[in-house]
Amino acid sequence: MSVRTESNERVLTVYLDGEIDHHTAKGMREVIDKSINELMPEVLVLDFKDVTFMDSSGIGLVMGRYKELKKCGGELHIINTTPHITKVMKLSGIERLAKLGKAEK
Repeated sequence: MSVRTESNERVLTVYLDGEIDHHTAKGMREVIDKSINELMPEVLVLDFKDVTFMDSSGIGLVMGRYKELKKCGGELHIINTTPHITKVMKLSGIERLAKLGKAEK
């Protein structure tokens, strides 16, 4: 599990890597929340390009970051998900809370 963050103006991009499960989600949450609280971004982008597996802990991770972001009035974008992860996110209703899509060029 690895999390790398990058900030550009008011956009915080978080690059997730590896598996997101109950063993790794807590550490990811802590890193992301610390960055949200420090930077107060207008947009949080979660990049799933290098995520190899995600269980329900990944849905919890996304939902919790959405709630944290709403405190500072930001919006959530989720990019580069696999077809399977996209399907899981749509079934869970996340697409009503976040913009799902490919990376913007």
